[in-house]
Amino acid sequence: MSTIQASSSVVPRIRPKRVITGMSAILLPVLSTGEIEWEGFRAHVLRTAQVGLTPAVNMDTGYGHLLSESQRVAVLEETRSVLKGEKFIAGAFVKDQPDSVFQFEAYQRQIDQIVSYGGTPIVFQSYGLVQQGSDEIVGSYQKIGEHVGEFLGFELGSMFAPFGKIYDLDVFKGLLSVTSCKGAKHSSLNRVLEWERLAVRDEVRPDFKVLTGNDLAIDMVMYGSDYLLGLSTFAPEEFALRDKYWAEGNPEFFELNDLLQYLGFFAFRNPVPAYKHSAAQFLKLREWISTSLTFPGSPERSEADVEVLRDILVRLTKMTEGA
Repeated sequence: MSTIQASSSVVPRIRPKRVITGMSAILLPVLSTGEIEWEGFRAHVLRTAQVGLTPAVNMDTGYGHLLSESQRVAVLEETRSVLKGEKFIAGAFVKDQPDSVFQFEAYQRQIDQIVSYGGTPIVFQSYGLVQQGSDEIVGSYQKIGEHVGEFLGFELGSMFAPFGKIYDLDVFKGLLSVTSCKGAKHSSLNRVLEWERLAVRDEVRPDFKVLTGNDLAIDMVMYGSDYLLGLSTFAPEEFALRDKYWAEGNPEFFELNDLLQYLGFFAFRNPVPAYKHSAAQFLKLREWISTSLTFPGSPERSEADVEVLRDILVRLTKMTEGA
């Protein structure tokens, strides 16, 4: 495959008054018994959809890689029941080992399951997928694309998961050639890499959505990215308001974005996967879920974080009152 060049020496132009597509990875709340808190989950899915963001379930934020098969299916069932035909995204995750080969049939089963519940699959990476050569990786996505009418790709940095990989631009351009792939989440936490993808996207396939997963640079929407974030599960209404401000050209966008970014820097500090516990702490402060517990096997934050999160919540509430 030929090498694709994209300049990183110049900051790309800002795209004012652009309508932003927002997708939000839903936190899966946990009860003190260790069971899933379905009431809180259902309310959060509905809340997210009602403000105009597309819910994404069984993602990293929803502990998709830690759930059992029956738990993943239950999440799909509950999501379908709540949304009543409205669009949602769901993670297609295949658990394998570092020496595994690409398991198309396993992906096929996950994708078919998601589609049967009315969701759009987003294809998580796996060891077997990312350890192939560039042409083979693109060929794997093409095979998936021939099987399903519509799906999303996903580049996941290794700081989030050991099976993740950020592709080179040749592989990204190859992904754009898969017509049933409508977009891809990019989670490198690196602005330049995402700007490069936007440049290639604009040149090759302008309708393809680059979905920023950079919770440390949520202003990437100013440059042409849309988003699928874990951070937005903390504050779906505030993210929707921020997006509305941008579409209107309202300068209040910047102050609200700054405060949301402060929340992102705090919640997504090392170890990055512990952001899910931060999300549970924050949603518990909002009285949206019953406990601030995290799913077994997921890293935790200190309870001292709660006071910082409380201060951010108070400031967010004051900033958006009457909006």
